[in-house]
Amino acid sequence: MTDRVSRRDLMRMAGLSSVALGLSACGRGFGGGGSSGGGVQLNMVWWGDATRAKKTQAALDIWLRKNPGVTVRTEYQDSGPYKDKLATRFAAGDPPDLMMMRMDSLREYADRGVLMDIKARSAALDVSALSDSAIGLASVGDKYYGIPSGLNTIGFVINKTTAEKYGAEIPDGDTWSWKDLATFAKKITDASGRKVYGAHFDAGTLANLIVFVRQKGEDFYTADGHLGVSEATMTAWFEMFNSLRAEGAIPPAGLIENLGASADQSPLAKGQIAAQIIPTNNFAANQDVAGGNLALLRIPGETTEKRRGQSIDTPALWSIAAASKHPKETLSLLDFLINDPEASKATGTTRGVPANTSVATAIKPVLSADDQAATDYLLALQKEELPRAYTYPPGSSSIASSLTTIAAEVEFKRQTPAQAAKAFVDAGRKALGK
Repeated sequence: MTDRVSRRDLMRMAGLSSVALGLSACGRGFGGGGSSGGGVQLNMVWWGDATRAKKTQAALDIWLRKNPGVTVRTEYQDSGPYKDKLATRFAAGDPPDLMMMRMDSLREYADRGVLMDIKARSAALDVSALSDSAIGLASVGDKYYGIPSGLNTIGFVINKTTAEKYGAEIPDGDTWSWKDLATFAKKITDASGRKVYGAHFDAGTLANLIVFVRQKGEDFYTADGHLGVSEATMTAWFEMFNSLRAEGAIPPAGLIENLGASADQSPLAKGQIAAQIIPTNNFAANQDVAGGNLALLRIPGETTEKRRGQSIDTPALWSIAAASKHPKETLSLLDFLINDPEASKATGTTRGVPANTSVATAIKPVLSADDQAATDYLLALQKEELPRAYTYPPGSSSIASSLTTIAAEVEFKRQTPAQAAKAFVDAGRKALGK
């Protein structure tokens, strides 16, 4: 591996054109602000909104008081442009010291030697309180190139008030099947006269599909970086949505265009649907706009399919640039963010449940009841036998885009499930070059 990534490599990684790179050659433009001054100055970047920035700065203020002579210049950006702008920084030879790293980008940076192997710095950053599942999220071979900024998974939330109104009993979230979901959802749709649909979740969301694929006994990505899902399983995935839509369990094609909207603009908050899959770190926000009436269930099929599908995941990783001019201080900051309860009390669960299980347990009493529920959900999962979440191989970001496009083709009946399955697997193998 090389210790430096070329501009051409990173332009390819980010999908940047030469024009786009030229417009932003200095690599700045994340937005935000932060501390400045003499002595050691670190640069820390992430994606997120102003609320996340405020909470992150609160944690930084604690660390800065303990580390006089060090300042931290913080920059943040909306998630959409973040990937391109981070690539620009590396291409310009000006990487941040500490950065938020997307799961589908980690391997592309790590394979080029531009991220620090954190395992080799174990004396400076203690990971002994992290589960194997958490460490595995950034592991490549016998090295790891990041630490989860927090842990999450996906879960089904059901509006209890809506279910009660239309006489639908909430299933047992530990044992329900995909068929149980269909029965529950159809009952609400029928009883409401289609004013409310029983459920909705997205066939084009990779996190949802990955769980389904594992339940069928396959790994979406294999340990050696191949695409492990079969055409048969992809066909079953698309057929399930066609069936749910045909019987009215989920809305008709095109009725709901954006499940990824903010919690207050979601179809769940607007009363269009009674149940939805969400990332668990968004549970409190969804609960707030739903009036505190949500039940958090596991994904259907966990006890009725071939094997477990859910895994411990992360909204994002913290990674350190191999070229950081201040590795000692950057490692100290990351160690604080991961292992100090005061840091997690300041940031809350905005990036998920703390990866350090001792810290997660320690801060529970100061969390809201809804954040406590999400924390209990993750702590319980980590004690169970779960499948490994393999590091996304290079090319996976285009696979996610293909899924979104092809799922829409099935939804609007421009492709059959079998046609879509073949198209998706072919595109996936091409993206991975395997």
